[in-house]
Amino acid sequence: MKKKTIKRHKAKATTVKKPSISKKLVSLLPQVMPLGSRVLIRPFTKEELQKNNTAKNSFGIILPEAGSKDKSEQGIVLALGPGEYQDGKLIAPKVKVGDKVVFSKYGYEDVNINDEELFLIKEENILAILK
Repeated sequence: MKKKTIKRHKAKATTVKKPSISKKLVSLLPQVMPLGSRVLIRPFTKEELQKNNTAKNSFGIILPEAGSKDKSEQGIVLALGPGEYQDGKLIAPKVKVGDKVVFSKYGYEDVNINDEELFLIKEENILAILK
């Protein structure tokens, strides 16, 4: 009688690429701790946005960015507050450090730390998490 051989396949580990945060900003994180449901965000530069999102029309012509003087409305989360109390319970933020987010154009405060422009935003002004 033959013995049955069962082959088992090992699951391949998938690596998740985390957004890059400069070493300079990592050194700032312990110095800045948002309160409540606020989130500290580093906005993307225009070059980072153009690299990721090149606007083209249906004919393949690259369109110049309208309003190039405007500030970015996308960024990366650097730090989080503990959350907000509702009905006596602490509600933790839904975003986490390293998430790429889209936020409201007018719902933030400018914070300059070591000549780096960062935004302090209430979590309710974050519109989406980019995957």
